[in-house]
Amino acid sequence: MAAEAETKTAQSKEGAASAAPQRRSMPPHRGARGPRRGGPRDDRRSEFAQKLITIRRVARVMAGGRRFNFSAALVLGDKKGRVGLGLGKAADTATAIEKATRAAKRSMITVDLTKTRSIPHEIEAKFCASRVAIRPSPGRGLVAGSSVRTILELAGITDVTGKLLSRSHNSINNARAALKALQQIAPAKAKQVTGKK
Repeated sequence: MAAEAETKTAQSKEGAASAAPQRRSMPPHRGARGPRRGGPRDDRRSEFAQKLITIRRVARVMAGGRRFNFSAALVLGDKKGRVGLGLGKAADTATAIEKATRAAKRSMITVDLTKTRSIPHEIEAKFCASRVAIRPSPGRGLVAGSSVRTILELAGITDVTGKLLSRSHNSINNARAALKALQQIAPAKAKQVTGKK
């Protein structure tokens, strides 16, 4: 009787074990954040800082209707005297910004700064309807508005006062006027000697 009871309990244990769901083996632990997605990440940073002045949707009228694109204006600078402005236009914003970055790198200028990262003298320039004056002001920091501030900031210029002398609200033209003014204190290129006086 005891032997029969032992065989019954053994059979019931086997049946319960077979009826229980089988546990699947778990994959090896890959860290608290899980596996990394995508390709290898590039941790190298660009030497230039960038700032968008404006991004807008523009339309072109075609035979079948309007075609929409995005136009981006971007300022690029290393905050050590080099700065550039670029415009890019594409069907999506990412491509427009990429084109603007390439254009800004091509149009980069170098500015001669003083030891205090200011400008040596007052400068003034005009681009289309925009007129900009930039004056050195020791101890005041960077005092400027609109896109002129962005240009001066990414060029690494401090202790200056920027003033818009026109009523133009076009931020791209204001930035171009500021760049034209900064070209006056760019390193002087070797002048060609001509026969004319």
